Amino acid sequence: MRIRIFVRGLRRQLDARQEAGMSTAEYAVCTLAACAFAAVLLTVVKSNPIMELITSVIRAGLDAVL
Repeated sequence: MRIRIFVRGLRRQLDARQEAGMSTAEYAVCTLAACAFAAVLLTVVKSNPIMELITSVIRAGLDAVL
């Protein structure tokens, strides 16, 4: 009886360790995807048409009468 309980405990610990590695890999993939998205967003925002649009929105907001 004690051996069965001990073996169950070992199995749970091993399963938890295997799951922890998978979640670490998932975090790494999400981090990589976020960096790629940030690079694309930075490229888009630095383009001239978008820069002019952002500038005009900021100027309109600053020139608005409150």
